[in-house]
Amino acid sequence: MPKFVRHIFICGNQRPHDHPRGCCDRSATGDLHRAFKVSLAQTSARATVRANKSGCLDQCEHGPTVVVCPDAVWYGHVTLQDVDEIVQSHILGGRPVERLQIPDSCLNASTCENRKPSGS
Repeated sequence: MPKFVRHIFICGNQRPHDHPRGCCDRSATGDLHRAFKVSLAQTSARATVRANKSGCLDQCEHGPTVVVCPDAVWYGHVTLQDVDEIVQSHILGGRPVERLQIPDSCLNASTCENRKPSGS
């Protein structure tokens, strides 16, 4: 079996509906993770790319959040409808999906246009 060349981490963190930072898997179903696994299984990348459910990726304001490693490409507000595009464009084609990328200026930043002020 060949080694994995990429890992797709899909945040499965759950928080209460009223939590100010939001939540990546509000329904607690793991549907987004499952969709990546199904999409990858239908491609030539199935043996070398792994879709992993992760805990909190600390990008809650951008959730549901997905990161592709080792590419260090972070996606935010990912929906089921985005999965095949990410797999086809980024994983198979080498072209990250720009419209879904979280700006580098927002990653692990205390200020970001998507981050609510503390205490709100």
